Amino acid sequence: MISRRKGKIRNENGGHHPRSFDPLFAQSSGTAAAKPEHHLSDLEVRQIVLRSIDATERSWAERDRYLYTERDEGRYLDANGRVKSGDVDISKITFVNDVPFEQLVEHNGRPPSAEVQRRQAEKLDKLKRETGQERAARLREQQESRSFIREVPEGFDFQLVGEEVVNGRPAYVLRATRGAGYRGHGTYGKMMSKVEGKLWVDKQDYGWVKVDGEVAQPFSMGLFLAHVLRDSHITMEQARFDDGFWMPTRAKYKRAPRSFSSRVTKLTGYWLTLTINCNRGPHLLCFPASIDRPNNTKVGPVCVTT
Repeated sequence: MISRRKGKIRNENGGHHPRSFDPLFAQSSGTAAAKPEHHLSDLEVRQIVLRSIDATERSWAERDRYLYTERDEGRYLDANGRVKSGDVDISKITFVNDVPFEQLVEHNGRPPSAEVQRRQAEKLDKLKRETGQERAARLREQQESRSFIREVPEGFDFQLVGEEVVNGRPAYVLRATRGAGYRGHGTYGKMMSKVEGKLWVDKQDYGWVKVDGEVAQPFSMGLFLAHVLRDSHITMEQARFDDGFWMPTRAKYKRAPRSFSSRVTKLTGYWLTLTINCNRGPHLLCFPASIDRPNNTKVGPVCVTT
């Protein structure tokens, strides 16, 4: 059996306090001076991390109810840093039997090739004919791919390094370093164990505002991130929508400097779906989702565009 050292949650002044389940964020006595939030105790910082994970899991569960458009752009640079080639894919996430389905609709300004359309049609047909056993297997795989989030508190040492306002919303800034002896479980857990960086957590509802990570050890994965090199840079940004959930809006992957390539993915045109039952059977309703802005100003309505 592999033993793992528990990850530590630290404040910027260092030190490790005994962990307990005492109430957190308790009011100080009337005679004590208010403690600046960037001097939170280790236990309080841990509570921020735990609450952020709960908020992330809730948002991930709700993401399966959204339609959206995804724009994925790859750039390949020459030795002087100039773009020598690139590609742009635009996909739409739709629903088939209440299951999100990603469909490529455009590649470099043109419809997908006949071969790509054929493969997509096969996947769509398979999903439409999915058996109960196949559905159960797919849901298990999905659950496994998301379960790595629960390893975060034990796999990383967290240090509160400050606070920032991001898109008008105050956020905690946490530095995350890999805990000694941490070995991630599952595909995503193993990848996560090779990355460290910063995490921005919303102060109001603990959603993940931004993740900025650097690859400390190379690893391999499928699709265009076939081999992620050391010193590669990965960022992910999210926005809070007016229903209170956080959805990804932008992700960027920049390979190590010597490889001269990067990819940027933008997610836009979110629609919230609701299935209702009527005389003619289940019916899917779609509502435009707006990003929740400070001072109650909202962007929208938005729509899915090609």
